Amino acid sequence: MSDIRAPGNTAPGWRFALYALLVFAALYYLIPLWIMATTSFKTLEDIRTGGLLDWPATFTLDAWRYAWSQAQIGAGASTGLAGYFWNSVMITVPAVALSTAMGAIAGYALTKWRFRGANLIFGMLLLGAFVPYQVFLLPMSQVLGQLGIASSLAGLILVHTVYGLAFTTLFFRNFYVSVPDELVNAAKMDGAGFFTTFWRIILPLSVPIIMVTIIWQFTQIWNDFLFGLVFSGSDSRPITVALNNLVNTSTGVKRYNVDMAAALIAALPTLVVYVLAGKYFVRGLTAGAVKG
Repeated sequence: MSDIRAPGNTAPGWRFALYALLVFAALYYLIPLWIMATTSFKTLEDIRTGGLLDWPATFTLDAWRYAWSQAQIGAGASTGLAGYFWNSVMITVPAVALSTAMGAIAGYALTKWRFRGANLIFGMLLLGAFVPYQVFLLPMSQVLGQLGIASSLAGLILVHTVYGLAFTTLFFRNFYVSVPDELVNAAKMDGAGFFTTFWRIILPLSVPIIMVTIIWQFTQIWNDFLFGLVFSGSDSRPITVALNNLVNTSTGVKRYNVDMAAALIAALPTLVVYVLAGKYFVRGLTAGAVKG
């Protein structure tokens, strides 16, 4: 008879090889982060004399303080990343909130309050989710100029809200497909209107997909470089543009510890979001974010 084993009874050798492969993969992807973190806490002398993977001989936060408040950003004044960091916050928070709210309402309307042309509109939104960034640059520049919000924070908020609406609508639409129509029909029979049904019936069920959408949109908007470079002015540049200008600025001795600290400052918000809310992202996906 053939040797039939239960699914969980993996041979010890194969199990060891699997764990070894996972550990190797984790180390492979963590080494760059380790280098960035340790270098940001080193002095320039420590960087010149020590090894790339060495622990800092002298642990210091000087590079972080310099990157935050004193670093030279391009040809401008030595203001550091602080102002650009808060620019990104003022762009990301309202853009995430607006695109998520609008996507939830649009996805709800496309699935539970169907109307003539709903499939056509959904197809156009789906197409918009896969249009390259570069296609939007010229027409969006013209629109922002006509609205009088070019090179401003408001303009960047509008750009990210409009571009993200296709993705957020797709997420919510696919999630709401799995919500029973009987819930909405019962609310209609009780006299509930569009927004009452959405607020009292649909929205409480939407927590998993809301978390997915917020994490997705936050990551996309915070890490954006192209829109920030094209549509921002001198006072509205996001931190990604400022980081690029800082790293490519050459004034005297190259401060690698400052560059690493600046890169970590720019990456910390997305790292914190994924660490704190990553499990909700996975739950949201398994709860129906990829259905439909």
